[in-house]
Amino acid sequence: MSISGKQLSEKESWRDVVKIVKQLDPKKLEIVKATLPVVKEHGEAITKRFYKRMFANHPELKNIFNMTHQITGHQPKALADAVYGAAANIEDMSQIMPVLERIGEKHRSLQIKPEHYPIVGENLLGAIKEVLGDAATDDIMDAWADAYEVISDVFIRMENEMYKTTEAQPGGWAGFKDFVVDRKIPESDVITSFYLKPKDGTKLAEFTPGQYITVKMEIPDQEYTALRQYSLSDRPGLDYFRISVRREDPRQEGLPPGIVSTYLHNHINEGDIIPVSAPAGDFYLDRDSKLPLVLISGGVGLTPLMSMLNTVIEEEPQKEIYWIHAAVSSKYHAFKKHVNDLAANHKNLKPYIIYEKPTEEDIESKLYDKEGYITLDVLKEALPSKDNDFYFCGPTPFMKAVNRALNQWEIPKERIHYEFFGSFGDLDE
Repeated sequence: MSISGKQLSEKESWRDVVKIVKQLDPKKLEIVKATLPVVKEHGEAITKRFYKRMFANHPELKNIFNMTHQITGHQPKALADAVYGAAANIEDMSQIMPVLERIGEKHRSLQIKPEHYPIVGENLLGAIKEVLGDAATDDIMDAWADAYEVISDVFIRMENEMYKTTEAQPGGWAGFKDFVVDRKIPESDVITSFYLKPKDGTKLAEFTPGQYITVKMEIPDQEYTALRQYSLSDRPGLDYFRISVRREDPRQEGLPPGIVSTYLHNHINEGDIIPVSAPAGDFYLDRDSKLPLVLISGGVGLTPLMSMLNTVIEEEPQKEIYWIHAAVSSKYHAFKKHVNDLAANHKNLKPYIIYEKPTEEDIESKLYDKEGYITLDVLKEALPSKDNDFYFCGPTPFMKAVNRALNQWEIPKERIHYEFFGSFGDLDE
């Protein structure tokens, strides 16, 4: 099991790691606090400038970062939010452990190492100076330089522990390991599953349902290596990892198609080799909860929830499960037969399907429960009670709709769990 799947007592030890880092000088701390509003106001401008500087000075780092997220602006916003959040809690960063853990898991999956942090620091501080201009005095820049050193020390210490734990576990490994595509199976018109087995035939590392792996792709005609995270879509304990990948066609004018997803769909076949990093991620089931489980997904967001579903069906066959899935139509609906077969054999599983634009065949065959979009009324129709644990994943607009509905229903925060694909986001509107 990866470090993110360990018990709370072990997570508490991370808080100790966070607390033993060197403290910021009180005078510099006051300067950082005083300038936080300005940095937050100009956060995205600073981080956009940061990426331009860093990639100009160190183009090799394009082998790590998702360049599509640079085009969409997702990555600069995510970094701005992370920098501001860390600086705002710099006196005791253990207060934002869920955020630190999420970023640390992402870094570990991408193989971010201590030597990368000085590069980031140099270019981030340079970007702050460029954006703020004369307002960024020597005292301010000196204070922020020390603040960055404290923040980076936290991440380096925490990620070092993650690396050691991941490598030391049974079946664990460092860096990227070659896997063979054992099977390639279409799941819908746009989603295909890839069954991956270690090339060296060794035992697979355990993982927690909901986690992801990073695949490393060398794509012809692409100058840089591409790294992408894909959720593991089947349960642990099997002799393969399964990822189920949506072919990402351009969603708006000016955006390129998904470089990795289209390459996987069109060019990767059974027998091909894909380098993979060990499972990572902080989105996972609370296995101690006795409440009914509600899994809500939109589109390819069903992949981490599929791992959870298959695991609970196998290990807790009496647990009450509600599977709520939204898709455009049956053509885009992956794992439809699998879930229906499970429900036929496990009366504790109750599927509920929402199609945005059902086809004529869907309408005639009554292959779904609701037409339209997910709302609180839909949840109330699908669920006999609100006393459940809720896990959801999907496109950001879908997730905002689900989060809004759960908040309207006054579901306690501790029973709401979700996963963002790609860069981190904010569901609050």
